[in-house]
Amino acid sequence: MKSIYTGIYLFLLHTLLSCHHDTDKSTGGKEHTSNDINAVHIPPDTVDIPNDESADMIRYGRDLIINTAYYLGPDGIKGQYLNNKMNCSNCHLDAGTRPYGLNYFSSHARYPQYRGRENAVLTLADRINNCIERPHHGKPMPLDSKEMIAMVSYMRWLSQGVPIGQRVPGDDGVDLNYPARPADPEKGKAIYGQHCQSCHGANGEGQWKSDSSTYTYPPLWGMQSYEAGSSMHRVLKAARFIKANMPHKIAYWDKPVLTDKEAIDVAAFINDDRIHPRPQPRKSMGYNNIKVKAIDYGLGPYVDTFSEMQHKFGPYQPIIDYHEKNNIPVIF
Repeated sequence: MKSIYTGIYLFLLHTLLSCHHDTDKSTGGKEHTSNDINAVHIPPDTVDIPNDESADMIRYGRDLIINTAYYLGPDGIKGQYLNNKMNCSNCHLDAGTRPYGLNYFSSHARYPQYRGRENAVLTLADRINNCIERPHHGKPMPLDSKEMIAMVSYMRWLSQGVPIGQRVPGDDGVDLNYPARPADPEKGKAIYGQHCQSCHGANGEGQWKSDSSTYTYPPLWGMQSYEAGSSMHRVLKAARFIKANMPHKIAYWDKPVLTDKEAIDVAAFINDDRIHPRPQPRKSMGYNNIKVKAIDYGLGPYVDTFSEMQHKFGPYQPIIDYHEKNNIPVIF
């Protein structure tokens, strides 16, 4: 059976290698306006999964995204690759189909792509393993495993109709207006108490399902949460997600609850390492090429003259202005 899965994987890898993307997300070269809510991409519906030999793998891939801990967690029935019991869908909302919810709309179309963190070209399977290793604090899955092939198959199916190497409206984070002041974790604490604590817990511990197999609402800090250096550990990355999607089932990309400042402040509170511990990386933090480091990445060195504290909490506009003036990529 493994040889069959290997054959499928090689076919998918060949398809992936026909894709191209130049760089990580930056302010340059946008194909659309990020907040054009009247033109968000509509992904295919599960009722339209083709009735052929690929259907089972597509459905299994979707199931893996929703129930990752059950299959691949510390007690996973298909392998123990995750070191926590969070699911991919805790961040990639609605199984990766919600606009501005870290969706997979254009993931397959844009991989392989250059990733500044690794300073290398990664396939989509490599990128999936990045998520397993960092947010899930785990170990990589075999690239030719049935589970990896299923996840890639699902993302490939979701990306149908998306131009190769392109983005589509709603596949990114919402744009924010940056305050002239640094993000304020103390203000963020009050916002967290008002809007987030009822689901994610007073101590950021999340909310377990009744059988403790996984989370209804994931932990936001602590040893069972995403590790330091993960994408969601960055204040602007988290704030763009929070603005469009939180509080859960109340806020949406076209009807946000929090202001830009509130989203940034609460993201700063959640990701403040001075008060909220989280797992430390098992592997290198990356960014050997510091020219392409995300501007809100809180660990130096940097190509500019700003401190770690300012990169972490802002104010961000002076960093953006400096990068633009000196022809340095502005990457979020």
